[in-house]
Amino acid sequence: MSSAGYDPIRPWFLAGESLGEFIGMRFARIPPGKSEPDWIYIRHCDYDGIGAIKKMFTERGGTVGELPQARHPAKPSFGSLFKLLKMRMQPRQRLKWKDLGKSRKMSSPPQPAPAAAWHVFSEAETLRMRKISNAAGVTVNSFLLEQLSVIIRPSLEEGSAAAIPWMIPVNLRGRVTSSGELANHTSYLSVTVHPTDSLREIHQSTQAAMDREEHCTNWFAYGLGKYLPHELKKFIIAKELGTSQWNLGAFSNLGAWDSEKKITSPDCVGDWLVAPPVLRFQQVGAGCITFQNRLSLLIQAHPELTIDAAVCRTWMQNWVKAIQMELAKPDTNRISATGPA
Repeated sequence: MSSAGYDPIRPWFLAGESLGEFIGMRFARIPPGKSEPDWIYIRHCDYDGIGAIKKMFTERGGTVGELPQARHPAKPSFGSLFKLLKMRMQPRQRLKWKDLGKSRKMSSPPQPAPAAAWHVFSEAETLRMRKISNAAGVTVNSFLLEQLSVIIRPSLEEGSAAAIPWMIPVNLRGRVTSSGELANHTSYLSVTVHPTDSLREIHQSTQAAMDREEHCTNWFAYGLGKYLPHELKKFIIAKELGTSQWNLGAFSNLGAWDSEKKITSPDCVGDWLVAPPVLRFQQVGAGCITFQNRLSLLIQAHPELTIDAAVCRTWMQNWVKAIQMELAKPDTNRISATGPA
């Protein structure tokens, strides 16, 4: 359990809320035998994704043990300041969206994004994804991110030539302290997926960002916010300078939960969904979680991008189709447009 301390992320989320953003994590449970999700929204200023999962499962009668810990050995330090300066000197390149249909200004009070879509894979498909990723020496994250980038590019003005920068949340439990066990312990990396990148290259780009300790640097940067007034934080966010680089969207994987199927509470069993918040300057939120060996995907769009749920449904259909095509390839001849896996 984290010792009590300061949550450096919370003030920034509060500043975003002051600008009218809905900064709530989008969760859902699909009860057994049902097809529609029961939506659950949890304020990100109070919890991170892992903390929210434990909160929900525990309140519903499930038992959750020790929370996942950081895998990379790096910790934030004063050396992060010099890395921060170097990161902030990099150019902030933006991509432009095509017209995706009807959109709207954010509502007051802030409301969840109306456009979202989801899919739940079978246990067999989930296991297949793991086997393919393990055989390729990559993570399931990289496997999913590759296909996500492919299906998003047609919605961008740059089309198939677009190099897409994604925010990838990183769990720092065990490396940092926060205001409580369930509070924000999550930093992030920025990973750009180029159209010519192979699956291995995407994985290597992510690992290289970890080895550069970008997640530690970004945590350190948010910690400096304690010395900034609330209005200045709002100004930084409004100018789209709240992250070390501009990102098209966020892709979050909350990992695998209860693989042994020990949780049997009627209010917990079923399928679970999760997606990170969407913001004016980061308009797509895609997430996955594996509960009792079934991986699910959820994607949502910021209302200023589109409120047409058909856009997200098309993205999800194409994402699932691309994944299933990879799953169907024989192991003995696994060659794709991205190179040998």
